[in-house]
Amino acid sequence: MVPTTASPSSFSIGPPVITRSLSTASLQALSDVLKSSSSTSLVTLPDKNDVEIVRVEGLRHANIKLEARQYKTQIFAVRLLECLRSLHVPFWSTGEITPEQIRIHKVSGSLTNAVFFVSYPSVRKSRTVLLRIYGFSSGSLISRPRELHTLHILSSQYRIGPRVYGTFENGRVEEYFESTTLTPSDIRDPTISRWIGARMAELHSVDIEAVENTSPQTRGEGKGWTIGAKKNVQSWLGPAEEVLALPGVSDTVRAQLDLPTFKREWRSYMAWLSTVDDVHNGSRRVFAHNDTQYGNILRLQDPKDFVDEHRQLIVVDFEYACPNPASFDIANHFHEWTADYHSSTPHLLDPSRYPTYEERGNFYLAYLGHTAISGEYPLLADAEREEQLANLDKQVRYWSPASHAMWAIWGLVQAREDVEGNVAKPEFDYISYAICRMTAFRQEIRALGI
Repeated sequence: MVPTTASPSSFSIGPPVITRSLSTASLQALSDVLKSSSSTSLVTLPDKNDVEIVRVEGLRHANIKLEARQYKTQIFAVRLLECLRSLHVPFWSTGEITPEQIRIHKVSGSLTNAVFFVSYPSVRKSRTVLLRIYGFSSGSLISRPRELHTLHILSSQYRIGPRVYGTFENGRVEEYFESTTLTPSDIRDPTISRWIGARMAELHSVDIEAVENTSPQTRGEGKGWTIGAKKNVQSWLGPAEEVLALPGVSDTVRAQLDLPTFKREWRSYMAWLSTVDDVHNGSRRVFAHNDTQYGNILRLQDPKDFVDEHRQLIVVDFEYACPNPASFDIANHFHEWTADYHSSTPHLLDPSRYPTYEERGNFYLAYLGHTAISGEYPLLADAEREEQLANLDKQVRYWSPASHAMWAIWGLVQAREDVEGNVAKPEFDYISYAICRMTAFRQEIRALGI
């Protein structure tokens, strides 16, 4: 989780955004697993001194490379303007723009991305864009081809997420939103919670097969795709075990996490789920975001153009988006109610902040009212509506432990760099985070009678 730097007053994006990423030392361990998930037409794998060139059909591409470390230099501005013109980015193709007057503000910089806001303040109606430069070896961290393909499909076909104007050799140019980032208290607000429910329902109405780019012969779960909760736990377990085997990990930590026991618990839980999983209703398979924490939701500052109020919320950061049960995505969001990544203990969840049944019901009403498969929900009799809502809540409870398990294993993998570096006080305590999520996983499966 990497907080961004504060933005200038002209770009109000709220508090620092927390994004999930993996440490440098974890990249090699996961590269073989993650490279296999590519679904776009062209991938050139990086060597250790470069990044992969990622292109997708339907998007313009500029044969230009930008060095993030040079963003304060004149040559960077010149090449950036050349790139924007080559991609035919709206407003930026005019010959009146000069490199000297371009304003480049660095929003964040990490091993995964360097992100910049690019504007031209001397022109009143200039259009700000978001410039994303990929970090070295970030293609081993997440599948860039898959991420780009997903963003392009969602924005071009469903108008969800930021529009991608085009790509260049080591990055892409995206739509910028004049917005503020939600806070932990925002997502608890009844009105905003309903908006989130409506937006999640719209994402869940996306055709999985279109995003996964399957053929008629490979459509469906187990053929063209597998659900992310299962896939991620299975894929990340090996690297997690390697972290626990490092000499810097204490026997107490190994005992608390106890991965051999976890693997048995996980198998038992998956077997139990198969007997209660309602794949046609509450746990129908959808294209899910899987990381709808407050830092990944933006609220537009000037939403007057939207007839539907909930559309003033924009969900960003689709690195972990993939097919999953709808109930998993909802459960994962509810767990984010218990997190505060800007507190003195950002690695700990507070179960007392988990939404009450009334608060969950408020979310469900908006979600069911905007779900394509449940389009008749507002027309149902009260008893039928309550039954459908109760079924969804039950399925969310069933899939809730899977969220804890997935992020527990993720936290272990992420801890490698701190463990190997003997970091006494890490910026984010991934080991304690993993223990917190693992403890919650075990408590919840016990409550389910597993």
